[in-house]
Amino acid sequence: MKKKSAWLALPLAGALFLGACSSDSSDTEAATETTAVAEETAASEAAVAETTAADTAAAAETTVAAADTQAAAAAGASLKDVCPETIVIQTDWNPEAEHGALYQMVGANPTVDTDKKRVTGPLMDGTTDTGVKIEIRVGGPAIAFETVVATMYKDPAITLGYVATDDAVSTYSKFPTKAIVAPLNKNPQIIMWDPEKYPDVKSIADLPKDIKIRVFGPAAYLSYLVGAGIITQDQIDGSYKGEPSAWVADNGKSAQQGFASAEPFFYEKVLKEWGKPVGYQLVHDAGWDAYAAALAVRSADFDKNKDCFKAFVPVVQRAARDFVGSPDAANTLILDLVTKYNTGWVYTADQAKASVEYQLKDSLVANSPDGTLGSFEIARVDGFIKKALPVYEKEGTEVKADLTSADIVTNEFIDPSIKLP
Repeated sequence: MKKKSAWLALPLAGALFLGACSSDSSDTEAATETTAVAEETAASEAAVAETTAADTAAAAETTVAAADTQAAAAAGASLKDVCPETIVIQTDWNPEAEHGALYQMVGANPTVDTDKKRVTGPLMDGTTDTGVKIEIRVGGPAIAFETVVATMYKDPAITLGYVATDDAVSTYSKFPTKAIVAPLNKNPQIIMWDPEKYPDVKSIADLPKDIKIRVFGPAAYLSYLVGAGIITQDQIDGSYKGEPSAWVADNGKSAQQGFASAEPFFYEKVLKEWGKPVGYQLVHDAGWDAYAAALAVRSADFDKNKDCFKAFVPVVQRAARDFVGSPDAANTLILDLVTKYNTGWVYTADQAKASVEYQLKDSLVANSPDGTLGSFEIARVDGFIKKALPVYEKEGTEVKADLTSADIVTNEFIDPSIKLP
């Protein structure tokens, strides 16, 4: 509940609403590149004279490996011989466009279990069937609002789960996990305000210290914001339940938590009682820069799944890229599942479309500083751990004092050639 809110009955409108919520080179190109390298080497006799036989062999091996990788990516990955028959992924909420990379991988005519809230279908790499299945399980109400990490440790059938960096840090001592790819570059969590009432406010730190901030009770990011002097403890109002009625009733006098990919569009375009823009800042940009919805494995299962992850992670990267480029098919599946699951979560086509637009506008989906889509910025993770450990220690959470980025994330399986245009 700290990341998402349920859809609740809206007394003002009598409706439900949203809460806080490369193409790769061809074989011909690879061969051309190899030929060009060979011609250049032959043309430079001095360079050849200085190159040892071992160096030449290593260079040739690297070139062949690169060509093979490019060719495999162009053809679509096969996971049949290296992955489980079904890759099971546990999400943290109902189906939504923020999960688009996952639903992008679900092939035609999937099986939908409306009781257990999960969908299973061919796992696709673009238009290529990888030879295994993907099963996406709903979080939130479907798992009684239990954390994804706790659910993963209860059910060994789950291959990977959505584990945010802050959750990975706070649960590592008891339930260690390691994330292998990050479809989202930034956490969508925001604090929002009325820009008409507070025209000079451009960030959370600019908010007047005498106004309340409605949130879902205690959360580590709030403790961080207080400790950093960005807000005060007295500003935190933990009474927020997801409904916009309090915001409308006080005419935007207070600030409120939300999601950049949800509330700004909902409040301006859907909520008729408000019907105007909101100002906001990502909690990420205020300093709590955890990765959200990173795909993570139980640490004890990491080594035995390496061959699978080596083939699977680039598929996820391509799916994330393809989804934001052409989201209609995956969003259609998402909307169909929302209807079939019938958990009380209400999600419309306009909201799904707008979510993708905001994901790109606010760099929620974006290339990492290394230019790669889906990779972790290691310095960022190490920096986050240094900020987060004192917060959790102060809250009385058992943490691993010498925790490093190498414990909780890896770029070992990332394909650096996959990126947003």
